[in-house]
Amino acid sequence: MKKKILITFGTRPEAIKMASLIKVLKQDKDFWDVQVCLTGQHRQMLDQVMNFFEIQSNYDLDVMQKDQTLFEVSAKILTGMHEILKQSKPDLVLVHGDTTTSTFAALASFYYGTKVGHVEAGLRTFDKWAPFPEEINRSITGRIADIHFAPTIGSRDNLLKENVKPEDIFVTGNTVIDSLLFSVNKVRNKKSQRAEELSRMLEFNKPIILVTGHRRENFGEGIVSICNALLEIRDRTQAEIVYPVHLNPNVQDPVFKILGSQPHIHLIEPLDYETFVWLMDNCYLVITDSGGIQEEAPSLGKPVLVMREKTERPEALDAGTVILVGTDKSKIVKEAVELLTSSERYKKMSLLHNPYGDGKASGRINVALKSYFGLI
Repeated sequence: MKKKILITFGTRPEAIKMASLIKVLKQDKDFWDVQVCLTGQHRQMLDQVMNFFEIQSNYDLDVMQKDQTLFEVSAKILTGMHEILKQSKPDLVLVHGDTTTSTFAALASFYYGTKVGHVEAGLRTFDKWAPFPEEINRSITGRIADIHFAPTIGSRDNLLKENVKPEDIFVTGNTVIDSLLFSVNKVRNKKSQRAEELSRMLEFNKPIILVTGHRRENFGEGIVSICNALLEIRDRTQAEIVYPVHLNPNVQDPVFKILGSQPHIHLIEPLDYETFVWLMDNCYLVITDSGGIQEEAPSLGKPVLVMREKTERPEALDAGTVILVGTDKSKIVKEAVELLTSSERYKKMSLLHNPYGDGKASGRINVALKSYFGLI
């Protein structure tokens, strides 16, 4: 008898990382009745990903409102999920990672008596304030979950230390690599209109630095330090810097004040996923405070400087595919300039193995679910 699986997510990163899993499970129709529930935590960016991967939702809470607090979005997801669970009656709810959606969808499922599967389980910094609120979100979700899909051995070990039963943990790799490899093949065959516009705007005979920065913990002095570092990198190298600027005023205001109208620094609107993958594929170096990009960029041979004081992805540090620089101006400049001027160091870093998987994580999760439910 088929099992009913409700896959729930609400942000762009979750949608990207769940897209390949949705496709794999939906193709296995003899085992699974798959439904998709969106919370709409990130509305516009979420819809772009759904269109790109050609995924349809069955339910949509549409909780996004301007300037809402964590209190408000959490309450909406918790109460909204109650109605969805009553309608769908799933055997399992799959959530992803460390968002407000994952935590409160998991909590609602627990209240309802439904089993929870946690994709990208076991990541930890062991500092509840870094990143905020993600570290606590992923810990709470992990405490609720019945089945855990850890991307790495290190993530599995974190869960074992928290007394999760070994038989409830499956090491699968990260589904983000599955989605990335699918996406790269697609964008290499056909550029988006936005990619065509960027091709005309940027000087690709120079190294392109792709920058993203939006973490709450970097607001204020951190963002200012990052901007000043980018100015110095521009002055000391021949690089073109591309910065899709997050819409949050805490990011926009200092970034445009310091970097606006600067030669060879291109401040652009946030990119759709398709165009972002194309730009990441065609850049030379990535400077970011994003979690997912730490996993994605090394699969494309791109070194990553991570603008965080701590990371929940230590495997990348151990493998040497990323360098932790925080928001220290001198560290950012030093590492960027070395990678831009030392071809030997750049080549060594760009050829390293990505510790987050081989693009087959979704298939492993499918097999693990069948085993968990006793279907094979």
